[in-house]
Amino acid sequence: MQNIRNIAIIAHVDHGKTTMVDRMIYQARLARDNEKLGELILDNNDLERERGITILSKNVSVPYKGSKINIIDTPGHSDFGGEVERVLNMTDGVLLLVDAFEGTMPQTRFVLQKAIEMGKKPIVVINKVDKPNCRPNEVNEEVFDLMFSLNATEDQLDFKTIYGSAKQGWMSRDWQQPTNDITALLDTILEEIPAPEIIEGTPQLLISSLEYSPYVGRIAIGRVHRGSLKAGMQISLCKKDGTVQKQKIKDLMVFEGLEKVKAEEVKCGDICAIVGIDDFEIGDTIADYENPEALPPISVDEPTMSMLFTINDSPFFGKEGKFVTSRHLKERLEKELEKNLALRVKEGMSADSFIVYGRGVLHLSVLIETMRREGFELQVGQPKVIDKNINGVRCEPIECLTIDLPEEMAGKAIEIATRRKAALMHMENRGDRTHLEFDIPSRGIIGLRSNMLTATQGEAVVAHRFKGYEPYKGEIEKRNNGSLVSLETGLSVAYAMDKLQDRGRFFIFPGEDIYEGQVVGEHTRGSDLNINICKTKKLTNMRASGSDEKVALPPPIQFSLEEALEYIQEDELVEVTPKSMRLRKIILNELERKRRKG
Repeated sequence: MQNIRNIAIIAHVDHGKTTMVDRMIYQARLARDNEKLGELILDNNDLERERGITILSKNVSVPYKGSKINIIDTPGHSDFGGEVERVLNMTDGVLLLVDAFEGTMPQTRFVLQKAIEMGKKPIVVINKVDKPNCRPNEVNEEVFDLMFSLNATEDQLDFKTIYGSAKQGWMSRDWQQPTNDITALLDTILEEIPAPEIIEGTPQLLISSLEYSPYVGRIAIGRVHRGSLKAGMQISLCKKDGTVQKQKIKDLMVFEGLEKVKAEEVKCGDICAIVGIDDFEIGDTIADYENPEALPPISVDEPTMSMLFTINDSPFFGKEGKFVTSRHLKERLEKELEKNLALRVKEGMSADSFIVYGRGVLHLSVLIETMRREGFELQVGQPKVIDKNINGVRCEPIECLTIDLPEEMAGKAIEIATRRKAALMHMENRGDRTHLEFDIPSRGIIGLRSNMLTATQGEAVVAHRFKGYEPYKGEIEKRNNGSLVSLETGLSVAYAMDKLQDRGRFFIFPGEDIYEGQVVGEHTRGSDLNINICKTKKLTNMRASGSDEKVALPPPIQFSLEEALEYIQEDELVEVTPKSMRLRKIILNELERKRRKG
């Protein structure tokens, strides 16, 4: 019988989860010495590497002292909380990573709360003790206080703490005594984390995750809860709606190192991947053929934000993308629903529009970014927060917001946050930096980060997590400036743009293709201004000294996808294509816009 440990690594964003898994992989010599895998082995899609964050959870296993440790790397952002929740179902314990300087952050609290509710045993790893001005002992106290406030049990509060630096590749029980490797951590995992309980009886497995392979189709991943599964056996698939389908397992695979290996039989407690099952969803149970018993399905937090997705109907549609019709869009969103638990999709007002519900701007923007890389063209509306009616009172989602910034800038940050209906809950000095905590409506977070970074010269570290629903806090002031809207379709000309510089700031370069109704800049005043920047200079054979100087334009403002979504107003859309991103009015024609306003 194989000795197994199932653990998940949880932490706030950027506290070193994926680097930690790298170290475990190297320690177990899963990578040959001559094989250079590089850093962040598990963040294997382009988007994860570019942003430096984990979006999808990954499974690996590490052999150590005759045991097999199944490790699951989880995302840190609360926007991907759906990922964290379903993954914790497969584990018996968690490694809680905390940065030795930053201490416990909002997302630490978010992921830890999930783990404690499920009764998982934590091991605390205080990472990055090689940083100057780190405070490992204080942070350890913080973690204890946090667990206590989350109503942890006596057994959970009796946790072991390991100190070290994942980047430098050492872990130790005492932070002042560095070691050469991470054996201290691996030994602690074997000692502290219980082996999975062996339950005899008919087979049961809750599908907690899925993968897609172009060769074998969809693969179900989960942990065998009871009994054992064999390749080629007949099983029942218990759906969430209570129906039962009779099916057959074609192949079974277990995780060994970074690979999946075929297995004839998988015993109780191990995590496996199953090939050959059709029509399953996350949360379904694989059970005995004769007398199927379903396990309770995975519950996931509700979405808090919605966005309109529609097909691209701008004058430039179909120039760059492969998938441009509403059928393509609908199929792609349905495919995403299968593996993205926290997502919901509803039909929109028209046949070619869909309302997509998600956890936050980041959650939805990652989906849009993935789609554009796959060759989709689409348009996206302004993010809207989902209100609820609780006991006849209009309530809205509230988030817990933390800002870390230099002491002298704290006043600016408080001013910006309170303008957005935030309430200051806690403030403390940590060295030369100040730590602020607010309760803020989710509406107030849209567009906050970019404003905050501008006001604090890029120094502020902003993080937030969903807290709950509270009564509506009143109107929040919107963007003060109107838009500069193009009147014509054609090439933007530097000469015309130069003449209109005093009217606002541009978002486009001279010589770019633009169309009527496109938002090309920000107006200095509160109203929209329609401008013609396709106008060229009339050429004559007269010359005068000084009239033909070179045009010098300031560089245009370039938005990232999140910034664009946060910037647009109600009557505007973001057009996203594989190569470009444009802001535009919903109604392109100026006369038509005036008529509608009326």
